[in-house]
Parts: sequence; structure tokens; C-alpha cells
Amino acid sequence: MQALIFDVDGTLADTENVHLQAFNAAFAEAGLDWFWDEALYTRLLKIAGGKERLLYYWHIADPEEADGKRVSEMIDTVHAIKTRHYAAHLRGSGLPLRPGIARLLAQAEAAALPVAIATTTTPANLDALLHAPLGAAWRSHFAAIGDASTSRLKKPSPDVYLDVLRQLGLQGRDCIAFEDSANGLRAARAAGVPTLVTPTAYTSQDDFDGALAVLPHLGEPDVPLPGTAMHEPVGWVDLATLQRWHRHAVTGVA
Repeated sequence: MQALIFDVDGTLADTENVHLQAFNAAFAEAGLDWFWDEALYTRLLKIAGGKERLLYYWHIADPEEADGKRVSEMIDTVHAIKTRHYAAHLRGSGLPLRPGIARLLAQAEAAALPVAIATTTTPANLDALLHAPLGAAWRSHFAAIGDASTSRLKKPSPDVYLDVLRQLGLQGRDCIAFEDSANGLRAARAAGVPTLVTPTAYTSQDDFDGALAVLPHLGEPDVPLPGTAMHEPVGWVDLATLQRWHRHAVTGVA
């Protein structure tokens, strides 16, 4: 196990409620009579990418207008407004990292184990999310970063993982990925990366067949795991646990 690769939205932090609020605020500001509730947004999350999600919904709400010439420009405008609302929310209240994330990042840094990001969110969203918990120099914590500016195709395409692996100079089997959704799992596995999944309320019903393990979170001493998908009595996931799981995934030896 030579590197850890993290997805961002839903994985590093439970961001989807903030994204949903930002979308609805953008609709109101742009004069669209749209409103996405949690049930609808759960379905729309199957479509990777904010702009792609907007276009998909536009075809549902108004199919004729969705094929019009100005739709692309309007989507760019709405998405920019949404990004502004998302960033403003995080600047105002911040968002904690999910249990175990900060601890595992610190352990990896102490062990000189490279950590990377593989996401298809925008650089602006990344900065808005990670500035508060990791500081203004948050990028210095990561050996490689793949995002919407570096990979055109969204997950479940493996493009962002392949880009990150190229930056790291590693093969997929050399790493472990952390994801929260079926699309993320499919992307990582297509790049050959063993993958641990920590679902959110929005992705808990996804199909995670092929995952290394499926856990509610990575655990903390004060927020222990009830047990793991591999039936080990561990209270939280640490580097030693990941090394055992990785060895089993690539060699079949427990």
C-alpha cells in the first residue's frame, strides 16, 4: 500500500446537503421555478457533475427548452451562482470532516505515505471545503490532486483516477481509494484501485459490490465502529488495518 486516494464530496465531508441548499438558492436567484427536495436530489446524484445534473433535470422539467441554444449559457450561469452560495455557506459555518478522516490524514503524513484526491468537483468547491479544516495551504497535504479541471469525463469513468495514478507514478493495485457512492466505486475499480466505501444518507442504497469494505465511517476513539465488513473487532480504521485489507485484496492473503 503506497498511497491513499480520497474522493471528496460525501467522503472527506458530508457535503451533499450544502450542495442541495446551494442549488435551490441558485434556482431562486436565477428566476427558475425549480426546487429539489432530498428524495429528488438522491436520484439526481446518480448523474455525476453539477452541470451535467442541471442539464439532465432540464430535460425532465422542459424537454423542448433543454435543446435550445441558450441552455448551455444558462447552465453555466446557474452553476456559477450555485458555487458562490456553496462557498459562502462553508465560509460562514464550515463543515467538519467525516469521522476518522483528519486522524488518518495525520497518520499518513507521519508515516510519509502519500495522500491524493480524485474528485470530479470543481477546484473552487475543493478550496471552499478544505480551507477551513486543513488551512490555506491545504494543497500541501496532498501528493496529487485530480479534479474537474484535470479530467473531462466524470465518474464512473476512471479518468480522474488514471490521472492521479499518473501523477503519483503508481499502479492502481498500489493504492487504496475511499469513496461514498456506486459511481465512485466503479471509477476506482475500473482503474484497478481496491476501494473502501463509507456511504452517506444519499448513497446508502447504492450497490457496492466489489468494495474492499463498506463502513458507516472510518471511526474515532470517541465514535467507534460497531464492526467492519470483514468482521474484525476494530473500533476505527488505521493504517495497519488498511495495510491488512490491502494485502488481502491484492494477494488473497489475510
